[in-house]
Amino acid sequence: MKPPHIRSFSYHYREKYGQPIGKIAVDIGHTCPNRENGGCIFCRSAGFTPAYLLKTDNIAVQIAKGKKFLLKGRFKKYFTYFQQETATAMAAEQLLPICDLALRDSDCIGIIISTRPDYIEDELLSGLAALLGSTGKECLIELGVQSAHEKSLTFLNRNHSFEDVRNAVQRIRQYKVFETGAHLILGIPGENEADMIATVQTVCGMGINAVKLHHLQVIRDTPLHDMYVREEVRLFSFDEYSQLLLKILPFIPAEVTIHRLWTTSHPDILVAPRWNILAAVLSKKLLRKMAENGIYQGDKCY
Repeated sequence: MKPPHIRSFSYHYREKYGQPIGKIAVDIGHTCPNRENGGCIFCRSAGFTPAYLLKTDNIAVQIAKGKKFLLKGRFKKYFTYFQQETATAMAAEQLLPICDLALRDSDCIGIIISTRPDYIEDELLSGLAALLGSTGKECLIELGVQSAHEKSLTFLNRNHSFEDVRNAVQRIRQYKVFETGAHLILGIPGENEADMIATVQTVCGMGINAVKLHHLQVIRDTPLHDMYVREEVRLFSFDEYSQLLLKILPFIPAEVTIHRLWTTSHPDILVAPRWNILAAVLSKKLLRKMAENGIYQGDKCY
């Protein structure tokens, strides 16, 4: 059997579990600490909030609503996804019981925790490892890396260094029960194609298991929005971005799972780019181009 052109989230977990796997996002109500430093210039929490998600609901209610709203009978199993803000900024003794609650649901195969690389503590990692050992579930820790270039991290007002990323990956990988993911932004002002490929190669070279790619987009009422209004930011058209992906995907090892290739924020707050194309259509267009050109994820890794 020929390998897939892209090892997507859906392909990977269907292959692993023999059925489609979904994600239910939850919000533990903890704010990202970087907001005290002005926050990342691209970020507005509402840009990543599913319609069913209310901070006033407890985790059990959020999961129940997620099953009803998001899964709709299509998925029988799912990941609980701690996507909002920076979950690991919460004290371990507070976060671990929430993770335990999520993992105890029989339909939950594991948890995904999205967080900053400078908020990875050994107390939390050891506690999570114990939970995974007792439940037999899995955990992916998804780090907001964005770029391997310090100039870009400064531009984005990330307030962490790439050395923090290296340290976080090293600490996570000391525990064999975890998988490590990286969230990367493509199209950061000041970066060229070679810079973006270098980020992908550097991050994948650290032995990560999953990546999320995110084209730069402008969300209303963010510092990046102000820059866009002043015409200081250039964004990709879909054709430009798909051409970039055709060049970048061969540098991502074939065994790495790609959770996402682009992002789609709510149209009420998305300023640009507005491609006005359904995600499923975007995927078909990209896969068609890969097939036509004989391009596979990981082609240039070996």
